[in-house]
Amino acid sequence: MTQTYEDFSKYGKEFADTGLKSFASLSKGAQAIATEAGEYTKKSFEAGSVACEKLFSAKSLDKAIEIQSDYAKQSYEAFVAEATKIGDLYAELAKEAYKPFESIVPKAK
Repeated sequence: MTQTYEDFSKYGKEFADTGLKSFASLSKGAQAIATEAGEYTKKSFEAGSVACEKLFSAKSLDKAIEIQSDYAKQSYEAFVAEATKIGDLYAELAKEAYKPFESIVPKAK
């Protein structure tokens, strides 16, 4: 009975340590995602401001439509690239958060 309690206590401590490592990975990954999202927002705002300046200085309707079309295309491409990048960061976050538990899972079986 004492051995069982000691084993249970050992596994409980190991699980708690693993949980803390996983939480550290989650925090690091969430910070990277927030930083990336903040940078994208800043770049997007700057690109929108530049497009507005160009739009207000357009001399004709055709030029204004061309500026708007170019901005829409660039914005879409930037969004898709950023969504892919953030998706990759989330996938990496999940891998890193699970990594500490990889050694425990076989022991639980």
